[in-house]
Amino acid sequence: MKWVIGILVISVSFTAAGQTATEIIRRADDKMQGKSNRAEMKMTIVRPDWQREVTMKAWSLGREYSLILITGPARDKGQAFLKRKNEMWNWQPSIDRVVKLPPSMMMQSWMGSDFTNDDLVRESSVVEDYTHERGPDSVINNQPVFRIILHPKPEAPVVWGKIVAFIDKKEYNQLLVRYYDEEGVLVNTLTLSNIREIGGRILPTRLEMVPAENPRQKTVIDYLSLEFDIGISEDFFSMQNMKRVR
Repeated sequence: MKWVIGILVISVSFTAAGQTATEIIRRADDKMQGKSNRAEMKMTIVRPDWQREVTMKAWSLGREYSLILITGPARDKGQAFLKRKNEMWNWQPSIDRVVKLPPSMMMQSWMGSDFTNDDLVRESSVVEDYTHERGPDSVINNQPVFRIILHPKPEAPVVWGKIVAFIDKKEYNQLLVRYYDEEGVLVNTLTLSNIREIGGRILPTRLEMVPAENPRQKTVIDYLSLEFDIGISEDFFSMQNMKRVR
């Protein structure tokens, strides 16, 4: 989502008071990313009068390579999304066609959900494409949290005008993220919960995105399995593998 996998153990100890906003956001982002990872997820799209589930597998290598395979429902099974650096493609086996997605589509809904294309394949980087500042610390669910405010750098390929992230001071997990447009209007709120051990790390395993304009709808992503540092290379993220990965 932006979204979202992994931990990097940092050898230098920082005191909470001495850390910069960039150090905090980098540590949180690295924890959700790792060097490489593989995950199985279930996405539930909830609307006032209906809901649907989509299951998927996902692989990533750093922040520049990702591959998502849809495993259900039957009508969407086999569809895949590939990101290599700044380019993104969608494989649609039902019509035997690969579609390249332009940057202008990053803000569009992913699979009809409340997540955007950018959230799922991480076209932009919260570390590299934004400046960071610390706001007043806060408390969420009785946990002290950092408040980090992110502003896009000039010419950065980002879709948000501002992001405000709340990161717990103990585990460096993101607990709440608010996304704003260029006018400073709240667009989406992401809540991260169900924190437990997965893949050998303590992480949120449920992501719930709610649009500000339609608070009665939401999209929930649950992590069913997660592995880190799986030893894949850039070659895995190829057009050929996008069509045959299972």
